Amino acid sequence: MLGWYQAKLAARPLLTQSITTAVLFGTGDALAQQAVEKVGVDKHNFARTGRMALYGGAVFGPAATTWFKFLQNKVVLQNKTAQVAARVGLDQLAFTPLNLGFFLTSMSLMEGTDPKKKINDTYTKALTTNWMVWPWVQMANFTVVPLEHRVLVVNIVALGWNCYLSYINSSGGK
Repeated sequence: MLGWYQAKLAARPLLTQSITTAVLFGTGDALAQQAVEKVGVDKHNFARTGRMALYGGAVFGPAATTWFKFLQNKVVLQNKTAQVAARVGLDQLAFTPLNLGFFLTSMSLMEGTDPKKKINDTYTKALTTNWMVWPWVQMANFTVVPLEHRVLVVNIVALGWNCYLSYINSSGGK
């Protein structure tokens, strides 16, 4: 299975990482609904799972793939510790706030709700929680994980994070 994934990743990296992200974003939402909210299969909101998968595959997968390649190629310093710190800093202070805002706005628009209200109700809590988790993940990711596997690592760790994002998105930040 890993060999097959490696071959797909080598042949079509953006497509492969986007599809992987779509599947794992949808899985994160399913986990949120079934393991956290315990709605049961009969009350599972498949449209919500679809919105998460769509966002993951159409937005986050391509954006993260492009972003990690940019960081790898453009943030190159002599001091490797400073290089990792710069990449994590840019990731958390530039990419993350924009991506989170776009995520909440996109979800709101797909749900037919008020984006401004969603941002007001959930953005600060989600960003603050992000900063407790993701700098550490990205530090390890940028230090030991090869570029072609960074989106996959983020997606695997993000199973729990996407579960949280889906929950906070659907609960209005409560």
